[in-house]
Amino acid sequence: MLDEAIAKIREVFSGSPFEGKLYLVGGLIRDRLLGVPPEQDIDLVCLCDALEAARWLRDTGVADHSPVVYPRFGTAMVTVLGVQVELATARRESYAPGSRKPERVEPATLEEDVLRRDFTVNTLVEDLFTGERLDLTGRALPDLEARLIRTPLEPRETFNDDPLRMLRAVRFAARLDFEIEQDTWSAIRECAARLEIVSRERIRDELTRTLMLAPGRASRGLGLMLESGLLRQFAPELAEMAGVQQNVFHLYDVWTHTLKAIESLPEQSCLDERLAMLLHDVGKPRTRSVDASGGVHFYGHQQVGAEMARDLLQRLKFPNQTVTRVTRLVERHMRIGEYSDEWSDSAVRRLIRDLGDDLDSLFTIAEADRAACNPEYHYLDPARVRVRIRQVQEEADYARVQSPLDGVEIMRIAGLRPGPDVGRLKDYLVNEILEGRLAEGDRQAAERLLREKLEREHGRQRS
Repeated sequence: MLDEAIAKIREVFSGSPFEGKLYLVGGLIRDRLLGVPPEQDIDLVCLCDALEAARWLRDTGVADHSPVVYPRFGTAMVTVLGVQVELATARRESYAPGSRKPERVEPATLEEDVLRRDFTVNTLVEDLFTGERLDLTGRALPDLEARLIRTPLEPRETFNDDPLRMLRAVRFAARLDFEIEQDTWSAIRECAARLEIVSRERIRDELTRTLMLAPGRASRGLGLMLESGLLRQFAPELAEMAGVQQNVFHLYDVWTHTLKAIESLPEQSCLDERLAMLLHDVGKPRTRSVDASGGVHFYGHQQVGAEMARDLLQRLKFPNQTVTRVTRLVERHMRIGEYSDEWSDSAVRRLIRDLGDDLDSLFTIAEADRAACNPEYHYLDPARVRVRIRQVQEEADYARVQSPLDGVEIMRIAGLRPGPDVGRLKDYLVNEILEGRLAEGDRQAAERLLREKLEREHGRQRS
């Protein structure tokens, strides 16, 4: 769809006042030269008024909607055939010290415009109409060949103006398997504290994009965040994991183990699973203890880690749904590993019930966690647990088992008003199903069991 959108834009601008004044720029050209799938968006730099060009797309019926315009910055956004298109008037910018938003934006030449961009490999431009490709800095093509991330201008100036570019440098290096040029890397380390002026939402988005790379590349990106000092600026609790030694069941410190676990995730793993893998051991540094024989323990690290994960995700403005689910995955990440072949069927039913819709994600996390541990020790193979769960699930879908009696019926039988006792009795009936003493949906047996329980409780109260 990307090529079709470009062809449609070229067609509608041909013969118009904008012909010869529009250039493709940035990642699209870079990725095509590298032979990697380009991101599905189009950036156009305009030697004309970009807002007028966007309106032309609207007026000719090519744009899917009216343009979203940012007059102060000379930019406009539309979509064409479902592809996002950003049009920007060629410009130069100046920044106030405490903000990454330009305080002054002025029209400029094409050469001046590419110099304000983040990295040389993103400065290539291509005439929309003739296809002529220009390397106006003279360094974009050599740096692509050398696989280097470098800023067009002096890197400290670039990062002081917009500190988010430091996280972008890390992400591009990881995504493209490039190295960061030495002076650029030194500048990132020196300017890391400038990240404080960047909004938490922008940092969250860069972290997300890095985490969603291929697992091995995501691991490298996170490693670069730590080495550069960037990670400590927005997630000091993650940086705390580096160097924290573990017990004999592990080959690596907590941070390296985490990166190895991320590398072991399947390519199709979702963001919630990747965040949970990143945070699954975040509680270990704060729960580490050593016993008299020198054994290292992390008692309760999953509960402590869940609270720390919640705080970090809320601080980075992740959606509430993501915060809730990732926190739950962190808190439960050891449940599958606690399984024993000696467990009864009812214990397996209870595990299925407790883990519910998180079961598959927790298997994904358990398998990656195990792969990052010391192979000399024989850990439970999660595949064994899967087999046992499948056997038990043939009886019923225990993840979704419900009490045969609802709250209204329980209140009628027990003579209760709404309150916690209603939930307690409903849980009792669910537990009877898990224990195999009550068939799912058997309302008559459920009422009998409930009345017997109430009688026992009343008898204890009388005695």
